[in-house]
Amino acid sequence: MSKEITSRSSDYSQWYNDLVIKGQLADYSAVRGCMVIKPYGYTLWENMRDVLDKMFKETGHTNAYFPLFVPKSLFEAEEKNAEGFAKECAVVTHYRLKANPDKKGALMVDPEAKLEEELVVRPTSEAIIWNTYKTWIQSYRDLPILVNQWANVVRWEMRTRLFLRTAEFLWQEGHTAHATKEEAVAEAEQMLRVYADFAENYMAVPVIQGVKTPNERFAGAEETYCIEAMMQDGKALQAGTSHFLGQNFAKAFDVKFSDKNNKLDYVWATSWGVSTRLIGGLVMVHSDDEGLVLPPKIAPLQVVIVPIFKGEEQKAKLDEKVKGEILPALKALGISVKYDDNDNNRPGWKFAEYELKGVPVRVAIGMRDLENNVVEVARRDTKEKKQYSLDGLPNALQNLLDDIQQSMFEKAKASRDEHITKVDTWDKFVKVLDDKGGFILAHWDGTAETEEKIKELTKATIRCIPLNNELEEGKDVLTGAPSKQRVLFARAY
Repeated sequence: MSKEITSRSSDYSQWYNDLVIKGQLADYSAVRGCMVIKPYGYTLWENMRDVLDKMFKETGHTNAYFPLFVPKSLFEAEEKNAEGFAKECAVVTHYRLKANPDKKGALMVDPEAKLEEELVVRPTSEAIIWNTYKTWIQSYRDLPILVNQWANVVRWEMRTRLFLRTAEFLWQEGHTAHATKEEAVAEAEQMLRVYADFAENYMAVPVIQGVKTPNERFAGAEETYCIEAMMQDGKALQAGTSHFLGQNFAKAFDVKFSDKNNKLDYVWATSWGVSTRLIGGLVMVHSDDEGLVLPPKIAPLQVVIVPIFKGEEQKAKLDEKVKGEILPALKALGISVKYDDNDNNRPGWKFAEYELKGVPVRVAIGMRDLENNVVEVARRDTKEKKQYSLDGLPNALQNLLDDIQQSMFEKAKASRDEHITKVDTWDKFVKVLDDKGGFILAHWDGTAETEEKIKELTKATIRCIPLNNELEEGKDVLTGAPSKQRVLFARAY
């Protein structure tokens, strides 16, 4: 285990912080509760963003951009949404500073520069977008609108944690408008499947798709769909949400359209989003005590080649082979690769550094390797080392990356499945939650009162009602009241 990283078993929270900081993903900033995403971490986000963006466009969506500021009157228009986010809002009240006469070199808010209407810094964009859609939509011919926005949002969190919960974060938010309820529901369900596809096939993170209880729904939604992932410490993470908003926002902003029979009706809506919180989940699902473990499909760097040499003559021969043959062949296959021939650090230091940063494949090549037409290849996920022939190396590494991707998913799925426990009694519910954690499948009587009581007693919430959930007669795990199905409980981030 690296001396620099706290072990998972001794302090999971510190282990996570160590990996994010020392793995060069992010850093703390001068602004309380905000983070600096470092180049390595931002490249990871760009890779995730690019894949998602392509998936969105393949399902017919286009990107737009809406203002950061929302007039307070617009924000208040949809009451449930406004109430749900009110405690997290940052508000702009003035537009100018001036010199402070009582303190040389200091500035103060100019009391004469008070805004006529206060502006909310967007915690989410439904209000500003639906106010805009009112001017875009008159007829069924203007529908559907399938728009996505890549942006930052601000939610004034009191307890923050890098990537998982910060006052400002990056995300995408889709906002669509439809002529019928059926179209809008189909859209919300489609985007949930897109998120699940991305999580499992690119992040190698298995997820459970489901719907939230009324207590846990997005403020202003008729239905909230979600994907839930399980971290190594037995806590759940909501990895993405898709909301069927009904006609709530259309009614709040008076967005109507004339249908084919020239009848006026309110538009049906959805919204859906994932954020940089996904990076936190990625770290916690896959990484180990030596550092980050990143899935090849979205890793900032897939392969690193480290030369081992003495003197310029040896280096020149290795350079000729690597730069002249190996690098071009790997890049032609679309593999992101780095040849670290910097002689400021020794090979052993480089090995540890790339292990810490979670690079999926490390290749070491020295003069003896060159003479024997082989290289040493180490895979990050299992730490297995093996000699590969230089003949056909690029294709062999491509196959290895595919194998690592699949192996990481299978390992994470096995861990997730081990953390799903079916429980029928309250005593066992509490014991499993305290001793093992994970997802607990238990009966719930369907009432908000029971849901709140369980949360109050254990800090566990209903993460979701799984899609296509089997109906099963039973008794509520707390109250003993009749229940028609099990739901998924867990403590969560």
